[in-house]
Amino acid sequence: MKIVVVGSFAFAKEILNVKKQLEDLGHDVLTTKDLELYADSPEIKKSFGDELKQCIKHDSIRDGFNQIVNSDVMLVCNYNKNGIKGYLGTSVLMELAIAYHLKKKIFLLFDFDKSQNYGLEVSVINPIIINEDLGRIK
Repeated sequence: MKIVVVGSFAFAKEILNVKKQLEDLGHDVLTTKDLELYADSPEIKKSFGDELKQCIKHDSIRDGFNQIVNSDVMLVCNYNKNGIKGYLGTSVLMELAIAYHLKKKIFLLFDFDKSQNYGLEVSVINPIIINEDLGRIK
């Protein structure tokens, strides 16, 4: 199965770990081409200007959308961040919308805080919460 794995670039190392686990399970795994850059240089996230340059250079948003188009399913790595359970950032919300529109099956690694502004919309999408059980992705 071809799985696109997305999540906040703040979780780049964790996403790469999940990617490896999925590959070990025999899946073809897609991620954005700049994910390793964020894993190797997490300080990019601390500078709006630096991150903007990287996102434009790598066309990160369009690249993420194209990975969704080319996948069978989407897995969101939504770890806790800034005190928010199952954090879903703005880029992930856009990616969720694209996957939903394309009728892709959507999995979340963890449940999310439904009191967030996006709680209703993500609930309508009805993602499958797998609680880190990658074997549930079918």
